[in-house]
Amino acid sequence: MLGPVILAASRSDKMRRFISAAPGTKQVVDRFIAGETVDQVVPIVEDAADKGLEVTLDVVGEDITTPAQAEGARDAYLELVERLKVLDLGPRAEMSVKLSMFGQALENGHELALANVRPVVEAAAAIGTTVTLDAEDHTTLDSMFAIHEELRKDFPQTGCVIQSYLFRTEDDARRLAEAGSRVRIVKGAYKEPASVAYQDKAEIDKAYVRITRILMEGEGYPMIGSHDPRLIAIAQELGRRAGRKLDEYEFQMLYGIRSDEHVRLAAEGHRMRVYTAYGTDWYGYFMRRLAEKPANLLFFGRSILTKG
Repeated sequence: MLGPVILAASRSDKMRRFISAAPGTKQVVDRFIAGETVDQVVPIVEDAADKGLEVTLDVVGEDITTPAQAEGARDAYLELVERLKVLDLGPRAEMSVKLSMFGQALENGHELALANVRPVVEAAAAIGTTVTLDAEDHTTLDSMFAIHEELRKDFPQTGCVIQSYLFRTEDDARRLAEAGSRVRIVKGAYKEPASVAYQDKAEIDKAYVRITRILMEGEGYPMIGSHDPRLIAIAQELGRRAGRKLDEYEFQMLYGIRSDEHVRLAAEGHRMRVYTAYGTDWYGYFMRRLAEKPANLLFFGRSILTKG
């Protein structure tokens, strides 16, 4: 049960300082984080396109405490859009955003986040791509879904994320699986209480399958966020049963994890999108990747020992 411990550590400033200073940290962070700047991530987008892959780009950072920082996050995404435009990479790269970065937790945060994310969605649409709103902890979801609904009035291609470990998600999936929607299903990577979320992995997986079936049988565009070979195979079968063509849904996996599988699925004719994070404020994102899979934690531990 290391996952909850690691997720708790993701909110600890003391652990942040310790992890950041550890000798082996950079080696492991580089596995999951594509770089710190737009200049470093652009070649990765180009390489993915050459391999028949698409990407969704996430400028990491969540601990926003002032409106000025929220505006800075907005500007970082606008800079990214401009670079994608110049390089004509818009059709191959969408963006994923966490509304916490846009000021959602601040005073009048709902309105502030909407005001900051709208120009990013508008700029993305202008270069032929779109934005997906990432799900965060359960207390933020009503605001996220409301912002998603508002953005879709003008930009119907705007996507959102749902998490199978939450009890509410099957109802959310039924509501969202409408024509023109884009919905990414993931297991969930935040520490949630037993009052709102499944705690057992098997129950989370069962819910994932039920929700995937809802999305596949709906009228929207499902995005299957998983590295689990069994869940990937089940999603393929559910898509086949629902009569979906291979370009009527897609798989999404994280940068640095199962890279050979990215290429294999694309070679089979599936749309395969790589979730690619970059930026300097990597700690929260990195800790959730460790919590999701024990092998990641073991890799990190070995790196520290061999570098120490």
